[in-house]
Amino acid sequence: MPSRYLVTSGLPYSNGRLHVGHIAGAYLPADIYVRYLRACGKDVRFICGSDDNGVTIEISAMRAGSTPQEVSTHFHQRQKQDFAGLGIEFDVYGGTHQPDYQEIHEHLSREFFRRIYDKGYFTKRRTKQLYDPKVKRFLPDRYVKGICHHCGDHEAFGDQCERTGAIIDALLLKNPVSTITEEPAEVRETTHWYLRLNEFEKPLKEWLESKQGQWRPSVLNFALGQIKQGLPERAMTRDIEWGIPVPLDDPEAQGKVLFVWFDALIGYISFTAALCAERGEGVEGYQHWWCDPDSAIVHFIGEDNTVFHALIWPAMLMADERHQLPAAVVANNFVNIRLGGDAEKVSKSQTPPDSPVWVEEYLKRFDADALRYYLTAIAPEAARTAFDPQDFVVRNNSELVAAFGNFVNRTLTFAKRYLDGRMPDAADQTERDRKHIARAGETLAKVGGCIEGHRFRAALEELMGYARLCNEHFNAREPWRTRKDDPTDCAAAIATCIHAVQHLAVLSWPFLPRTAVRLLEMLGLSDRAVRWQSPTPLAAGHALGEPEILFTKLEPDCMG
Repeated sequence: MPSRYLVTSGLPYSNGRLHVGHIAGAYLPADIYVRYLRACGKDVRFICGSDDNGVTIEISAMRAGSTPQEVSTHFHQRQKQDFAGLGIEFDVYGGTHQPDYQEIHEHLSREFFRRIYDKGYFTKRRTKQLYDPKVKRFLPDRYVKGICHHCGDHEAFGDQCERTGAIIDALLLKNPVSTITEEPAEVRETTHWYLRLNEFEKPLKEWLESKQGQWRPSVLNFALGQIKQGLPERAMTRDIEWGIPVPLDDPEAQGKVLFVWFDALIGYISFTAALCAERGEGVEGYQHWWCDPDSAIVHFIGEDNTVFHALIWPAMLMADERHQLPAAVVANNFVNIRLGGDAEKVSKSQTPPDSPVWVEEYLKRFDADALRYYLTAIAPEAARTAFDPQDFVVRNNSELVAAFGNFVNRTLTFAKRYLDGRMPDAADQTERDRKHIARAGETLAKVGGCIEGHRFRAALEELMGYARLCNEHFNAREPWRTRKDDPTDCAAAIATCIHAVQHLAVLSWPFLPRTAVRLLEMLGLSDRAVRWQSPTPLAAGHALGEPEILFTKLEPDCMG
């Protein structure tokens, strides 16, 4: 493992609330990974922020009768609060058009564009583009929709097919209409600057093939499949008002901005630079993370962003020649929602505004760690999954409450009631006791290996498997029976169980951080720094904290 990691989560558009699908895709797995790395003693920077520029924000502002800045700032703050409420702790949560980050971001984005331009990788082209004559403006990306020329989806936008992830040529959409006026779109001429992705097909193919066996097959198969079809030139400028002005003296560049997916990707670098400046390392301190081969860059994204992170972004980095390529691109599939029927995409218009599917609403009523647990348990690592409120309640009650929480409660309550709330003497531990603790060490290794391999669902299953074994061990040792007949054996049994609780605190830290802190409090430990290793058993006589119910049992209809 490298000693230093730069971990990013895909930048969410600052035009709406976060829902459970967002969290499961790019944010929760990244937070789990970062917490594990830090517990292993690695130097880590966790980078994210809002994507404030481009068509999506402009459309949202238009529909709300507001300004793009007002919309992006409003949702930037709400999303930031949602992440904090779930215990997802970024080192920096920037914003591509937020006051504290805009200057650095625009400077680095313009510099990036100019450097690639000066190296001759852009083609200036007079081209045809869809146009809305009623409002007298061109229709880039999501300003136009129609029937997808890849798969026939009738609600495809003009930038990317959401069903297949493939790049869409808006001119090939069938029956294109403006999303502004719903009127048919016309074809007119305009000028744009195109990144010649085809020049990077060979190096991209070689780089991706070198990741075989390391990256998820879905990412590699998709990216290599796109290269096999041939990478088209991609316009990196747009005819809209909201964004970063194209940094060229060319008169035809006036009134145009950088394509949002050009500058948003650079946000990873600009937010790192802002963080370095904030920590007294200077803006150029970002190079320590982005240009040094001893630093591993790992991107966590949703499946719809694969084309940008596995092809366009690496091509940009290759063209720029100053920065490292990603060590890993970890893409998750979509999480849909099942509300009594078939699984469907979360919809702003159809999903009730007070539904706990929205993170903001969930946090008003339920425990953050319970959601972290469920979303990891159904992690869409190999295929799309569904958030089912009824299944959430069942798994909360049967797994967190009945297995994990039950063991912790019966162990610490027993110590409080019969052993004066102190760690008993473990001198008479049995072979069964020693094997149980050895199994805890094995579980730490297995969970760690799964996390390093980005298999978070399997890692959680290992954790819960050990929690179930803990209950079995408690039952087999029967401390309630030996309490009077053989107190030294009872003491050894409970000491073993308390040591197992110590292990559960370590194991749960990446997945359930607030639960881990509560366990450490109940163990009477003032040092809350979690280290990924078998903890030293508490000394005999150590005063434990007050035992509490760890997880709340939920009623079947509690989620509405």
